[in-house]
Order: sequence, then structure tokens, then C-alpha cells
Amino acid sequence: MSETINTAGDHSKSLLIIAHTPSPNTREMAKAVLEGAQNEVIGQVKSKLVSPFDCDHKMVLESDGLILLTTENFGYMSGALKDLFDRVYYPCLAEPTLNDAKPFALIIKAGLDGTGTQASVTKITSGLKWRQVQAATLCKGEFESSFLDKCRHLGLTIAASLDAGII
Repeated sequence: MSETINTAGDHSKSLLIIAHTPSPNTREMAKAVLEGAQNEVIGQVKSKLVSPFDCDHKMVLESDGLILLTTENFGYMSGALKDLFDRVYYPCLAEPTLNDAKPFALIIKAGLDGTGTQASVTKITSGLKWRQVQAATLCKGEFESSFLDKCRHLGLTIAASLDAGII
């Protein structure tokens, strides 16, 4: 999965949406994040949606902000997101000018309560010296259409914040 929208025109900022989407519902959630990020009010932000498996440290470092979407697996982040962190951790730390204080937001599709997932992501992103710019968006329990609204809203909020130079 790799999808880029808003490719016309000059973009001064980039938002990388890294989403593990093993189910139709999580794919819809990721698309909703991208839709929000591509709202017509966003002027200068190019957004890209990628799978953790298709992402590397160069993509992370070249982005101005990140949104991470993960499922909760056994009270932990998805293996796909953990794999990404394993591959990008040291290369990102080696580039402090591009890495340190990287703004990010987190979405968790949780079957339980999401706390273990949130804690595991927080530990790694703290080590990476990234900056969480919004409280984690937790989508708990059976899939609900309101999850799509939450995802769309987060995509819009983060893209608009980048666009306005707030983050």
C-alpha cells in the first residue's frame, strides 16, 4: 500500500502516514486519515500513505511530520510497526537535524484498551527523540463508523498544523 494525493502544485511540507492495515476496517481508517490530510483547506502539504513494510528511514527523515496507525496485537503495537522501528531507529538517530523533535501523532485500533500499545510506541518514539503533538487517538472495540471520523479529523488536524507552521 502506497498512495500519494495532492501531487499538483508546489508543496513546502510533507506528511507521512505510516499505517499497518491488515483488515478492510483498518484500510478504511488509513484512507480516512489521508482524506483528512488532503482536505481542500490544506494548501502546502503533500501527504503520502505507506505500509510500514514499504517505509524506510529516508522517507521518515524527509517528512516534516508523521501519523502512525497501528493495530493492537497481544497488547502491543503491530509487528509491522515494530519492524519499521527496528529498521529506522539508528539511521534516524544518526541524522539529528532531520530527526530530533519530529512531530508525530498515533492512532491505535485496539481490541483491548490500547494502553500496552501506546506505552510501547511511546518508549520507542521517546528514544527516537520524536515529539508527540496530539494525544493518541484510540479506537477501541468492535469497528464503528465513528473511527473513520476520528481518523479523518486527525489527518486534517496534523496536516493543517503543518500547513500553518504550528508543528
